[in-house]
Amino acid sequence: MAVTALCQGEGCRTGHTGGRARRRTTDGSRLCRSCAEHLTAGLAELAHLYEECGRVLGGAAPGSLRERTSGGELPGLPFNGAAADVRARMVSVLGSWSGLVAQERGLTPPPRTVAALTAFLGRNAAWLAAHSAAGEASGEIARLVRAGRRAAFPDPARSIRLGDCPESGCSGALTLAVRAGARADAPAIVCAADAAHRWTSDQWSALSRSMDSAREGGAPAAAATERWLTAADIAQLWQTPTGTVYRLASEGRWRRRNRAGRTYYNESDVRDCFARRAART
Repeated sequence: MAVTALCQGEGCRTGHTGGRARRRTTDGSRLCRSCAEHLTAGLAELAHLYEECGRVLGGAAPGSLRERTSGGELPGLPFNGAAADVRARMVSVLGSWSGLVAQERGLTPPPRTVAALTAFLGRNAAWLAAHSAAGEASGEIARLVRAGRRAAFPDPARSIRLGDCPESGCSGALTLAVRAGARADAPAIVCAADAAHRWTSDQWSALSRSMDSAREGGAPAAAATERWLTAADIAQLWQTPTGTVYRLASEGRWRRRNRAGRTYYNESDVRDCFARRAART
C-alpha cells in the first residue's frame, strides 16, 4: 500500500519556512512531483552552468562576444575566483552523490566530469528521490544551481537589442534589460526613444509577433527580423527555469548559432515552442 508523507524537497522546505504547507508524496518517494522535477532540471542545468562558469574564469563578461586570441585568454583580465570555486564544488558535490548511488545500487561510478556526473544522476533521479537522503540531495543541488547562476551571470543587469519599436511613428529601438530574479510583471522591454513604450517580459510573445507583422506590412518584400537569444535571455522572457530551456531546445531542435563560445537560439523557434505549450495547458 502506498505511503503518503510530507515532501522533504528543497522547494517544500523553503515554502514551509515562508508559511506554505509542504506538499505530499506517494509511492515511496520522499519528494513531491514538483520537487522531483526541480531536482532533475537542476542536474541538467548544472552541466550547462559548469561550462558557463568556465567562460568567465578569465574575467570575460557573460554574453561577451569578444573572441579569444590564439595565445589563450585575453591579456589583463582578472581570474574569476568565484567561478573556479563553484566549478570545484560542482565536481565534489556531484561526485559524492554519484558515489552513493553507485555504491548502493552496485553500479559502475561515472567519470568525475560534470557532464558525466549529471547524466548519471539524472538517470538515477527517481531512485535518489526515494532515498532517505533525498531531502539533502534536493537541497544541495538547488544551492549549487543558485551558486552557479551567480558565478556564471554576475552582472545584475545587461541590455539586449530586440529590434525596432512597433509603435506607430516611433523610430526607437527596443532593448531587453536582463536582470536576475526579475518579476514577470516588472517592465523589462523598453524603447530608447520613448520611455512610455515599455512592456513586461510576459508580453514578449505577443509583442514579438506585432513587431514582425509591422515589418512585413511596411515592406512586403522584407522578411521578418531574425532574433537570436541565449538560454538566460529566454528564461527571462518566458519566466522559465534555465534547465527547462536547455531541455526544450534539445527536444524541439531549435536552430542555434555559436558566437565566442556561447549558444544563441532562434527566437521564432522558441516562441512557437512556448505557444504550443501554452495551448496545451
